[in-house]
Formats: sequence, C-alpha cells, structure tokens
Amino acid sequence: MNIRTFNLPTTLTVIRILLIPLFLIEAPSNPQLGAFLFFIAAVTDFFDGYLARKFKQITKLGIILDPIADKLLVITALIVLVDLVRVPVWIAAVIILREFIITTMRFYALSRGVVIPAESAGKIKTVLQMIAILFLLVADEIYGVDLYDIGTVLIYFATLLAIYSAMMYIFHFWRNIR
Repeated sequence: MNIRTFNLPTTLTVIRILLIPLFLIEAPSNPQLGAFLFFIAAVTDFFDGYLARKFKQITKLGIILDPIADKLLVITALIVLVDLVRVPVWIAAVIILREFIITTMRFYALSRGVVIPAESAGKIKTVLQMIAILFLLVADEIYGVDLYDIGTVLIYFATLLAIYSAMMYIFHFWRNIR
C-alpha cells in the first residue's frame, strides 16, 4: 500500500466529491449540464481506480473515500431523477438502501481486517447505473434513439443487479466474518 496519502487517484476521488454539490445545484434546472457533470464525475471514478492499481498508488484514504464518493454521486443523481420524475421512488429507495447496507458491511469487514472486493455483478450494476443515469438526465432523442426509454430499461436492470449483487455481498460477508 502506498504511503503517500494524496496522489493522482485520491485527487480524482476528491474532485468527484467536489463535483457533487455543483451537480446537485445545476441538474434539477438544467439536466443536460447535470449529465455533463455526472459524466465527468463518472470518468474520474474509472480513472482513479485504474491509475491506483496500475501505478500501485492504493492508499488507505483512497480505499475509504472512493466508495463514499461513488455512493454520494449515485444517491444524489437518483434523488435528482426522482425529483425530475424520471425514476420511480421505489427504484431509488432499493438502490440507495443496497448501497448503505453493502458499504456498511464492507467497512465493518475492513475494520476486522477482511477485504470484501467488488464482484463482477456489482461492477456491472455500477456501469449500468451510470449509463442509465446519464441517459435519464439527457432524456432526449439522439439520431432517432430515445435515451429516456433506454435509460429506463437500464435502471430496471441495474436495480435487479443491485438486488442480486447485494445477496452475493451478504453471502461473502457472512462467510468471511464468522
């Protein structure tokens, strides 16, 4: 583990956190600008993890901040989308509840020296969520493709994957914490 606390990956995570209030202020009145800000934040999520692994710059601060930044970004976007009446409240509630439960379990496990890594279902869920949120924010037709309809289908799939991956995390948690 890298001893330098602030490196490029951690800086990208902090930038993502700082983009969230700007997104929250702008997205309700200008969803396209919100989509742009969300896209920038989502890109930092990809690059911070990639760079941390590639250059062995994984830090304790990054391990803690990265999932918090991810959850704050997704939860904020879901709240905005519920406010814009583009996502049903129950979908936002299921995804948000899943994020709180899994994040709490992962931090508890980490406090006991057990790392529960992200699974492929959780990673796919995250990608689907990010794309769905972008499409639902844009909610327009581009070259004859209705992004709102695609975003709606993707958010439903992401919700199903959220439930499935939560069950997988819970299984791994109980197996590793006993």
